[in-house]
Amino acid sequence: MAERTGRVCPCEACQEHPQSAEAREHRKLNRVVSGLDEKQARRVVGLLAEREGHGGIARLSRITGMSRTTILQGQRELVGSDPTPTDRVRRPGGGRKPLEKKDRT
Repeated sequence: MAERTGRVCPCEACQEHPQSAEAREHRKLNRVVSGLDEKQARRVVGLLAEREGHGGIARLSRITGMSRTTILQGQRELVGSDPTPTDRVRRPGGGRKPLEKKDRT
């Protein structure tokens, strides 16, 4: 039995023809992305979207479940300076706040 890891793509090819070459590619991409941290994942998907050309961001957003703004951020990080320190995945203050800070009761 095949091992299921990562996200299942909701596209027509994956749903109706799960053994097609396109569906296999989507599973491979989601398996790779699931093994990366946030910073690496957005950069890899940003690079792939750029190579796809017009419509690449929307297509990869559907396949990976990643937000279009996250993919755009990955593309910006590949071209310009990265606002995130090299030893961090997120900028300082980014991410969900601890519950103790949010609700003191």
